[in-house]
Amino acid sequence: MKKYIDLRSDTVTLPTPAMRAAMAQAELGDDVYGEDPTVNRLEQMAAERMGKEAGLFVASGTMGNLVAVLTHCGRGDEVIMGKLGHTFLFEAGGVAALGGVHPHTLPNQPDGSILLEDIRAAVRADNPHFPVSRLVILENTHNRCGGAPLTAEYTRQVASLAGEYGMKLHLDGARIFNAAVALGVSAADLAAPADSVTFCLSKGLCAPVGSVLCGEGGFIAKARRLRKMLGGGMRQAGVLAAAGVVALEEMVDRLAEDHRRARQLASKLAQIPGVSLKHVMPPSNMVFVNLDEQIPMTADQLANRLKNDFQVLVGVVSQKQLRLVTHYWIDDEAVERAVLAFERAL
Repeated sequence: MKKYIDLRSDTVTLPTPAMRAAMAQAELGDDVYGEDPTVNRLEQMAAERMGKEAGLFVASGTMGNLVAVLTHCGRGDEVIMGKLGHTFLFEAGGVAALGGVHPHTLPNQPDGSILLEDIRAAVRADNPHFPVSRLVILENTHNRCGGAPLTAEYTRQVASLAGEYGMKLHLDGARIFNAAVALGVSAADLAAPADSVTFCLSKGLCAPVGSVLCGEGGFIAKARRLRKMLGGGMRQAGVLAAAGVVALEEMVDRLAEDHRRARQLASKLAQIPGVSLKHVMPPSNMVFVNLDEQIPMTADQLANRLKNDFQVLVGVVSQKQLRLVTHYWIDDEAVERAVLAFERAL
């Protein structure tokens, strides 16, 4: 079997040996009855890490964001979000299809933020012709904006603006620990202004499954009912949560290594003729590679060549753009092999 260097996403991470051992030995119970001690421990740890009252273990970040929107909003309400946000682009339209919630998208700036004046202008007046503006969603780090981290100060400004209109703020913090490491602050600092926050265990933190939604106790109680409605009431889920516990205990601080390798990868790819980068110094663990017009192949064609000839897997973003994501299973040697593969393929 070929051994690939998989840079498509940090979602491809496999559980560490410590996670596999913890999963095998996990103390279990029925989580729907609130009796799984490992799930309870994970939810408590997650809430503490986010500076919130309570946490809810969910199957995925998409489920966490959907549950959050359904908890904050009713049918016919409106949620304001970036047009490059994960909730808008990559979550199958769930907030509209399953929640009847209307998305109002605004331009994202290159750093992943949304201009405050754009958010203010998007808030609906009290008029029976309009949906009710109920929620704002931010993403941190911002995937399609190059893995850019949002500062706590910016998030506070958005939360303050939302509060002026009686709105709530949800933070899609799928990679919030990457943001915290990049900015040199705690994840709790970044999440503090938000009414709710979701973070993923199954990306850079290497757990095989799961995310946690955190917020005020009453909010999480309502979210728990909605999780059940969506089919997310898992039983002996501690076998999964055990990996999440290890992720929070052992995998957060090492994310700086992924960021270092992303910068190493970017600096070397930038030297290849015909290649330009969205960020020569990536802010976190994502490297976006643009192919100049002088290169007579599309991103799809290059990705196929890298896979078939050099056993390197990369993500395709558009006709001339690729995304490479570093993670626990990408070491220095893998970075060197990936760069060499690009040089030869081009």
